[in-house]
Amino acid sequence: MMAGRRSGGTLHTPMTDDASTERISPTAYATGHMWYRLGMSHPVLSTAQGKRLDAAFGLVTGALKRIGGASFDALMIARHKGIDARLARAIDEGRVSQVIEVAAGLSPRGINFARRYGDRILYLETDLPAMAATKRRLLAQAGLLNEHHRVVELDALADRGPHSLAQIAKTLDPKLGTAIISEGLMSYLDSDTAQDVWRRFARTLKKFPHGLYLADSYTSRDNRGSGAKLFGAVLGRFVKGRIHVHFGSAAEAIQTLRGAGFRSVAMLEPRELPETREIAQVKGAGRVRILEALT
Repeated sequence: MMAGRRSGGTLHTPMTDDASTERISPTAYATGHMWYRLGMSHPVLSTAQGKRLDAAFGLVTGALKRIGGASFDALMIARHKGIDARLARAIDEGRVSQVIEVAAGLSPRGINFARRYGDRILYLETDLPAMAATKRRLLAQAGLLNEHHRVVELDALADRGPHSLAQIAKTLDPKLGTAIISEGLMSYLDSDTAQDVWRRFARTLKKFPHGLYLADSYTSRDNRGSGAKLFGAVLGRFVKGRIHVHFGSAAEAIQTLRGAGFRSVAMLEPRELPETREIAQVKGAGRVRILEALT
């Protein structure tokens, strides 16, 4: 990472957790409106700033699509719906009753799953304090928070302390299956930091009878060519940081996550899942995999 640490919607310096040192990333606002534009979100998460940023970013991705033919919207839909599908399956099968979404930003997933499952699940949306406060305010104003759907502060890079994953996990029922979700986070972390985070996730999930980790993941093999490299460079400029592809292949990803402490790992392609099979036909959707890991 360049210019400090990133967790979902916020950036902050490595030396302090003071909310005054954070700034909310433009990508948080942009994707907040993007999900709404794509018909997947609640209007409360679409801000005026997000609409402007999404439009500006759309000019860039539109130009890249004309050059390389790949759709950024298709990639985003595939990863979001793919994660949703695997999480819903785990809940429907009774394996998961508690969800921690790390670096949730302005994602609509918490709203959508809270509406769908009600008191059958506990859904914790987490982020660094500035982003968490913003989302908590927006959801509270819309009357969308309750005892089964909350927004809490979490620093995914912290091993201990009040905002650490370990501390958040202590508030959960140790007898219930638990999922950790990270969408759009890991590509902002360098490989060493990412592996620390994966080990932290695995260590936490092993404390529950069923542990599930879901994330978007990318490999060099799925993102060959000048178009993919150009898009990564442009996105890096937009977020003022480097975008990291951690794996050369799906096999390498599986080996790495097993080494981090997960017993079973799959790298699912959008075309493999019924819920994303249609969008997978659009060029660009195949650049992402759904990483599903069990403890």
